[in-house]
Amino acid sequence: MSFLMNILHSSSSSVLLKPLSLLSPPCLQSPPSYSLGYYTKIRVHNSCPILYPLTSPKRSCSLRFSVNAINPTNQETAEVVEFEDFVEKDWSFLDTDDKNSDAEHLQKIDRIISAGNIKETSNVLISLSSEAFVDKVVQSSPCEQLLVVHDSLFTLACIKEKYDKVKCWQGEVINVPEKWKAFDVVFLYFLPALPFELGQILAALAKRCAPGARLVMSHPQGKQVVEEQRKQYPDVVVSRLPEKMTLHSTAADHSFQVMEFVDEPGFYLAVLRYYDDEESEK
Repeated sequence: MSFLMNILHSSSSSVLLKPLSLLSPPCLQSPPSYSLGYYTKIRVHNSCPILYPLTSPKRSCSLRFSVNAINPTNQETAEVVEFEDFVEKDWSFLDTDDKNSDAEHLQKIDRIISAGNIKETSNVLISLSSEAFVDKVVQSSPCEQLLVVHDSLFTLACIKEKYDKVKCWQGEVINVPEKWKAFDVVFLYFLPALPFELGQILAALAKRCAPGARLVMSHPQGKQVVEEQRKQYPDVVVSRLPEKMTLHSTAADHSFQVMEFVDEPGFYLAVLRYYDDEESEK
């Protein structure tokens, strides 16, 4: 299954994502279907159904994939691998939150994006966000490279379908491959969904950030809503937003400095700056 997890970002593959239907939202009775055609160096074994474990007892998104492995030399289909009943965790609440179109909510999203101080030369990473947040970043903040990291293959497929230049990778943000350049801006849009201690996350990102990089942790609705989401989606929301003192001490241990911290009833924002060893000695 490892080739499926990396199919969206493989540098040796040309990926064509062709959703047969994007007219209906996910998690309905008729799941969307995808046909993924690609040229690849990866060897695909004989066809076999793979069932991804169902982790959410309330709602689930069932996706059906047909992956055609094409031999680049003769253009004929060599093998077909069927992935039926591919079941994901329920991430729909992220998009539900960001479909809120009231002026106050949109101002909060703009504030989160502005905190990253994205420039045209920036390499940007977005972790576990909604499609709407990615839309807003693409539309408002041109950059040299944008990488979206998410657990949801469906979310990544929809993003890739809309923005061919956006890089997509399925996996944990602490395991992002080194083939991408050091990041100037990192958005941890939904930190409570990361199953790691804050120290682990900052230690991993310190290895991938450029000197002076900005790390933005946020929640446009604040801690109280996170606690409600923990009860409603316990398989997805597995931790809490860090308190101010914890954030300051943990950040300092991993060469980050807290530049801004906002913890209001309806809004959470923490902006960290990464400094390298040479800078810290000055």
